Amino acid sequence: MLSRLKQLCNHPGLFLKEPHAPAAQMLERSVKLNRIVSMAADIAANGEQCLIFTQYIGMGQLIRQCLSELHDIDVPFLSGSMPKGQRDHLVEAFQAGEFPIFILSLKAGGTGLNLTGANHVLHADRWWNPAVENQATDRAYRIGQTKFVHVHKFVTVGTIEEKIDKMLTEKAALSADLIQSSQWLTELSDTELDDLLSFER
Repeated sequence: MLSRLKQLCNHPGLFLKEPHAPAAQMLERSVKLNRIVSMAADIAANGEQCLIFTQYIGMGQLIRQCLSELHDIDVPFLSGSMPKGQRDHLVEAFQAGEFPIFILSLKAGGTGLNLTGANHVLHADRWWNPAVENQATDRAYRIGQTKFVHVHKFVTVGTIEEKIDKMLTEKAALSADLIQSSQWLTELSDTELDDLLSFER
């Protein structure tokens, strides 16, 4: 259920498992998608590079489609199923400045990569474990980074995403214990659980 709700926060089409429509139509239904695509396009237009992390293959494909159709930017997408040789080639090409935007699945791009060519990191969806998210962000902070790195985290207002973000902020000292697994859900009272899963207007 949590995974489905997180996809809904990204785009209703992902939640409903709809086929992708033209990019302009897809952007109309998700302010988050619209903002990610426009920010990434602006970064590329400024001659800078960015990493976009997402947990969902569908979201990565959607961002890729929108950047291609609306901004004529061909964006590679590194997922866990990509062979190591292809993955290494894309990392080298990005570091050499051959393309400005690189989409990565959070788990596949979270460890072992040096991507200091980027000076922007965009988290399209929030990971419940801040350590996993920080590990992904660290791809741009490796030895050799000479630029200031801007980190942007996208949260859909009024939803479970915003509430989890608030909980992580309030309980930063306890977050490692609370969020290591889904066990933290069992610690919530009925009222807190009801609030977590209800939409705030």
